[in-house]
This record gives sequence, C-alpha cells and structure tokens, in this order.
Amino acid sequence: MAAITVRGLSDETHRALKARAAQHNRSTEAEVRAILDEAVSPADQVKLGTLLTQIGKKAGIGIEIERDRTPDEPVDFS
Repeated sequence: MAAITVRGLSDETHRALKARAAQHNRSTEAEVRAILDEAVSPADQVKLGTLLTQIGKKAGIGIEIERDRTPDEPVDFS
C-alpha cells in the first residue's frame, strides 16, 4: 500500500481536517484518505449494487434492501 507525506500543511487546514474527521467519527488520516478517494473517483461511476438494482427494475423485479447501519461491536478476546 502506498504512503505519502504532505509537508507545509497550514495549522488552519490541519484543524479543519481534524474537525471534519471528528464529525465523521474517524481519524484525521482516515478522513484524508476518504477525501482523496472521493476526489479521484469518477463522478458518474455506477456501483455494482446500483447497476444490479436498475437491471432488476427493468426486468420487473422490485428489490428493496434496507442496509443495516448498526455499528459493529468490538471483539472481546477475554
């Protein structure tokens, strides 16, 4: 996996990244990865699940899936 170092980041930008990361409940590093991933992803990219749902609708198959957004519980190794 690749790694980069960003030099010369202003204190203001770093504070803003930390605040944004806190809003999304992730680390500053994870937030920067998410921002970079979003920045380089094609805006019109269709995800597989969306594509399959569209095909199903055209075929007359109505599939409604509700995602479970419940946070995972940490593993107890004791």
